Order: sequence, then structure tokens, then C-alpha cells
Amino acid sequence: MTSELVVDVQPKEITIAVLEEKKLVELQQESQDGSFAVGNIYVGKVKKLMPALNAAFVNVGHKKDAFLHYLDLGVEFNSVLSFQKQVEDKKKMPQLQKMKLQPEIEKEGSIADILKVGQEILVQVAKEPISTKGPRLTAEISFAGRFMVLIPFINRVSVSQKIKSREERARLRQLMQSIKPKNFGVIIRTNAQGKRVADLDAELKVLVKRWEDNIGKIQKAKAPSLVYEETGRTVALLRDIFSPSFEQIHVNDREIARQIADYVSVIAPDRKNVVKEYKGALPILDNFGITKQIKSLFGKT
Repeated sequence: MTSELVVDVQPKEITIAVLEEKKLVELQQESQDGSFAVGNIYVGKVKKLMPALNAAFVNVGHKKDAFLHYLDLGVEFNSVLSFQKQVEDKKKMPQLQKMKLQPEIEKEGSIADILKVGQEILVQVAKEPISTKGPRLTAEISFAGRFMVLIPFINRVSVSQKIKSREERARLRQLMQSIKPKNFGVIIRTNAQGKRVADLDAELKVLVKRWEDNIGKIQKAKAPSLVYEETGRTVALLRDIFSPSFEQIHVNDREIARQIADYVSVIAPDRKNVVKEYKGALPILDNFGITKQIKSLFGKT
């Protein structure tokens, strides 16, 4: 069976279509509006505490201050603050693996006991701005891959509930415990089911390197400041649907094609040449017969 991926990049929207034998089997669309993408990490400044909501408003550079609830601080927030202080105080970057983790914060605590106005904190966008509201934040930093999510400052390994086999869950948990660095937690995603040690180890190394490459920016950052920018939206969408069986990936944008090729070269090095930049005269969705199929799918019959 011939499988292809078609990516249509427009100024306000990205469309990804999966074709099998030229037949449309999956379609994903996402808006490109807004620069505050989910996953972006910032050094933000606490602007206002709201004890009644047990939350704080944090300036991350958006026209509206972002919202951070106490429950979104994460139980390991004391460790995050301790690491951030070490980074700011030292010229040499401290290693998280050698750090002693701090006691967890209380689950029923008050945000006024943890934060103060003017304080600089490391936060990640959990929900993009909507209408008049600013972004929703979390202080529980994470880096998402295809097979796993890496979470610094914890030592837990958890497995997706969608993996039903008890043996496979135990295999993945034991495997990850043996290869992950100290003070890094991992959530094993459904896509990891049945994968080899080499595949999981390769992605784990990529995610740890992503943390190490970007976290050093804290030393020079002045709030509000972007520390880490999440993978482009096209690649983020692609992450969950990519299959090594794709024979061609057609993209109508040179920069996005490069990003996808870079991503594919990491997770499937032998498949990086399947990414092709589309330069045809017809709109890409028309050229591959996708527009016609979409219209018939949403027709009356």
C-alpha cells in the first residue's frame, strides 16, 4: 500500500493530509495565528497575586498577562526555583543530574506562600491566548517527543494507559528506568509500544539535549524572555502521525520542508529523502485530489 503525506502551509492555517493509494484517510488542520505556542518556555515576571483564585498573573511578553494557577506550579516547583537560582548565580551551568531535588510543595498550599510580586520564574505555555485572555501557564516544564515526554526535576516513569499489555507496560517502564538520566522523569507515549531500546534511547538523548541546549539561556535572560521555542506546528502535528512507511512527504513551503526533513532525519535517518518541496502551479491540495475528496466527504450523502 502506497502511503503519502501532503502538507499545505498557508499564512493562517496548516493542513496535513494522509493518503493511502491516493485516497484521503486522515486530515488535520491547525491555525497558525499567534506567536505564543503551546510548549514555549519563558522566564516570566510575577505581576500580580490573586489569593482568591489561588493563582498569579505573569508577564511573559504578551499584551495580556498570562495565568498561572497554584496547581499548575507542579509539586517539584521548589526544585525548579533552586535550579534557576543556581543558574543565575553561577557562571558555569549546573548539571541537573547532580542536583539534590528539593521537597515537594504542598498540594493544598497557597500561591501567596510560594510566589511574590516581581519574582522571575521559569514557565511554559500550556494553553494559547484566546480572545481577550492571555496564555495559560504551567511551571512543570516538559519536552514532548514521538515516543515519550521528558519532564525535568522528577524521577518518575509512567506509561500511557492506552498500552493495555501488562508485559509491555512493565518492559517499557523497566527499560526507561535503566536508560534515563537521574532527576529526569518520563511519560511513555502510546507510540512507544513495541519499539526497540535503540529507538527509545535515541529519542531520549534528543530530548535531554534539547533541555541542555536551551536552559543555558536563563543566565542571560531578563524577564520576560523566551528561553525555548517549541518545534514548529507542522512538525508538532507530524510527530503523532508520522510513519516510516510514508513513501513521499510533499510540502509547499521551503522552510517547513527543511524543518520536517530535520525531524525525520532524527527519528528515521534512512527516510529523510522522502521529504519533497512541492513547486507545482496548482494548489497542492488540488494537485493531489484532496480538495475534491474533502468536498465529497462533507457533502449531503
